[in-house]
Amino acid sequence: MSGPLRSSIPSPAELRRMSRAEQKRVAVAVRQFILDSVSSTGGHLSSSLGAVELTVALHAVFNTPEDRLVWDVGHQAYPHKILTGRGPRFPTLRMKDGLSGFLKRDESVYDAFGAGHSSTSISAALGMAVAAKLEHQARQVVAIIGDGAMTAGLAYEGLNNGGALDADLLVVLNDNEMSISPNVGAVSQYLTRILSGRLYNTVREGAGQALSLLPPLRELAKKAEEGVKGLVSPATLFEEMGFHYFGPIDGHDLDVLVPTLENLKDIKGPRLLHVVTKKGKGYGPAEADPCAYHGVSPFDQGSGQMAKKASGPPSYTQVFGDWLCDKAAREKSLVAITPAMREGSGLVRFEQMFPQRYFDVGIAEQHALTFAAGLACEGIHPVVAIYSTFLQRAYDQLIHDIAIQNLPVLLAVDRAGLVGADGATHQGSFDLAFARTIPNLLIMAPKDEQELRDMLNTGFAYPGPAMVRYPRGSSLGVGLDKDLGRTVPIGKAEILRRGRDLAILAFGSRVAAAMAAGEAVDATVINMRFVKPLDEALLLDLARSHGAFLTVEEGAIMGGAGSAVAECLLNGGRGMAMRILGLPDEFIEQGEAKEWLAELGLDAAGIEAAARALLDGLAPGAGAGVVSD
Repeated sequence: MSGPLRSSIPSPAELRRMSRAEQKRVAVAVRQFILDSVSSTGGHLSSSLGAVELTVALHAVFNTPEDRLVWDVGHQAYPHKILTGRGPRFPTLRMKDGLSGFLKRDESVYDAFGAGHSSTSISAALGMAVAAKLEHQARQVVAIIGDGAMTAGLAYEGLNNGGALDADLLVVLNDNEMSISPNVGAVSQYLTRILSGRLYNTVREGAGQALSLLPPLRELAKKAEEGVKGLVSPATLFEEMGFHYFGPIDGHDLDVLVPTLENLKDIKGPRLLHVVTKKGKGYGPAEADPCAYHGVSPFDQGSGQMAKKASGPPSYTQVFGDWLCDKAAREKSLVAITPAMREGSGLVRFEQMFPQRYFDVGIAEQHALTFAAGLACEGIHPVVAIYSTFLQRAYDQLIHDIAIQNLPVLLAVDRAGLVGADGATHQGSFDLAFARTIPNLLIMAPKDEQELRDMLNTGFAYPGPAMVRYPRGSSLGVGLDKDLGRTVPIGKAEILRRGRDLAILAFGSRVAAAMAAGEAVDATVINMRFVKPLDEALLLDLARSHGAFLTVEEGAIMGGAGSAVAECLLNGGRGMAMRILGLPDEFIEQGEAKEWLAELGLDAAGIEAAARALLDGLAPGAGAGVVSD
């Protein structure tokens, strides 16, 4: 990043002292900064480019960080990070020990609330607004939420409660999907500025008080106002929820944004400002295809061409997507459901081939699972494609709506384990620990792409709920069998090699590394395949012929697959030396998965080191016990 460009970006305090012309130049500099930086590092581009002027206006009007800006998710927050002094760290964006791609309270005092999952901003901001009232503080609280995040029920729960509490909260709806409609021109923007002005609202409140003595006239005036506003804005929904609605206005015009926000500062109660922006604004390729430039790898600014990935084996996501299409061609009852992750979950081809059997329910994970349960009740066989981190949001539905009723719903859980640059909010750390306690649920973890297909077939054929969890990234390249219908015997592990003294029990993505370690120390290596039900008969048999167990998983140690093995041994009366390798009791930050696997001792070298230490402990006189790392 060039020195002059970096130095032309002021702090929020400096921004508030600038003229409008200077603020416009800052917006230009911020947009170019984003392009220069993200084209080198990769990251979330389209949404951030679309929020530049809005961010400048918010920091120009509100006294941040004393006033709270609560950003939803963080995809649109790069301009906010740059304006709040983090520009020099952008070369480390989304890297290990570098700048987070999302909002983090411990990264900056300007990050009022951390978020990596969507639709939390309104509820969090409402809590802050109520806290300010309880503490008799005059601070402003603003939630900035994208229209995509408004597909989640949590956003409406926050709006519903905010309207009822009559809190001093401003919600900025950043509408970056719809084009600006004809009525969003100079006249509409003028009306919005009038409606948000002090004079209008003083007259409005005074008229309300005067008409309170004449209820019929007051009701007539209210209906007339609502009718007129309804002609120029889609206000009905928000007004009915108790929010004063203003907009829509052009989210790229500082001459409209700044005075409107200034006016809204002086209005009490729940307010919603609807701004319309364009994803990818100011960069042609991103404007033309905002979806492709939502999350980008490094790219050439001139052509927009992203760096090509080296050819190699298909990703696990692609293997799943291909299986889904193959299976749907033979199983007419199969439908696919995704909570707004069509591309990420590998469903693009399925939607094209089977549009009537494809359901994108929006950012609504809870609804996705209960919707699947309803379909299953009627003989349809749903496959829910969902990231591990997003399955967390539907835990109650997995228990209450699917598992208790023992419904045949297949969960294809992508991004299980470490995910890399998205960091703590997106790591697939907890699915095994929270899912294995649920009765009726079949849980599988494949060692490679062929086993993924076999387990998907197994889960689809299972008469109750089933879950297949698989990692992000490329498969192992073992190739795929021509038998598209092959299954795995339920609850049966696979012995990969016979060794002495030590048995390494590996789950899913860690099998290949465990195999390499097992060969180095001459250990027995087991591909466990099933987390639930475990192959208890094999485990107890191995316990009789081996002195120690080493379990390896790419998931949380506490309550995970290794814990299940320990429970089996204790319940079977087998006391022996054992060590559990997995993710520690902490949130894993961003960084390449390979870096973290090495640091946490989950690569081949780390597993071998743990195996040798365990074998050393089997010397005469060494005690038995369970250790977790």
